[in-house]
Amino acid sequence: MKYKLLLLLLLATFSTFAQTDAKLTAKLQDAVKGFNGQVGIYVQNLKTGKTAAINADTLFPTASMIKVSIQCGLMDKIEKGEMHYNQKLVYRDSLLYKGEDILGSFKDGDTIEVSKVALLMITMSDNTASVWLQKLVGGAYINNWLDQNGFKVMRVNSRVSGREAIRAQYGWGVTTPYEMCRLFTLIRNGQAVSDAASQRMYRNMGRIFWDDKAISQIPPYIQTASKQGALDESKSETVVVNAPHGDYVFSIITNHNKDQRWTEDNEAVVLIRKISALLWHYYEPKSTWKPAEGVDKYMLDE
Repeated sequence: MKYKLLLLLLLATFSTFAQTDAKLTAKLQDAVKGFNGQVGIYVQNLKTGKTAAINADTLFPTASMIKVSIQCGLMDKIEKGEMHYNQKLVYRDSLLYKGEDILGSFKDGDTIEVSKVALLMITMSDNTASVWLQKLVGGAYINNWLDQNGFKVMRVNSRVSGREAIRAQYGWGVTTPYEMCRLFTLIRNGQAVSDAASQRMYRNMGRIFWDDKAISQIPPYIQTASKQGALDESKSETVVVNAPHGDYVFSIITNHNKDQRWTEDNEAVVLIRKISALLWHYYEPKSTWKPAEGVDKYMLDE
């Protein structure tokens, strides 16, 4: 019995090591050398299960990536019949989140369906839409859903009682690269809320307007589902790539960045593109695709 237990432990240990893609890990470590800030990366080949990680369990600000968890909370309420995806909402000026959002241009009393508000939140990363949906669903409700689904650290901080201190440190939301990938994988696998809700969320996440960073390094004919986040000191992106030789998911999150410019050559933005290109060609080594010459002028979304 004692030897059998030892054998099982050895097999478990071997399995853990076998799951790590040492070659890819080394490439990622080389790619982030010299970066002026903190960086966390988690990558998983969803076909083979192999992973590569750098600071994958370190806490980072989510910025707008937290909107994916707001979407999950919304879908959970819809699944339970407490809300409806096509129900009409009445916009009020008090909902305005100052910025350049589409929803923020609405007039007091205008109506819009939940489905369109959710699409604006994910596709355009509309902050007014996101704050409105978080208010309707409830930040505590969203965090409870995350907790019930096994997320240890990913949480909404803003407008949630008791999370003021962690909000001061991480802003709207907090997560790790690993947990961001886990959430995306649940949605991709039809396991977030329900298979039907996951399919709806995945379609929304495949219509991203902000495609000038990681997605710009993936051929336009390849389906992706993603969400981006950006603050002065933090740039991030999580993506599922439906690649020909097997889907893969990755999350790149940066923080305490020295370069805080909102430009296309921002150091973190360049790093995100670099890692995305590295992963595409690593998993699809025979691909000769690359961004077209002159495409930069069509990527100026700001």
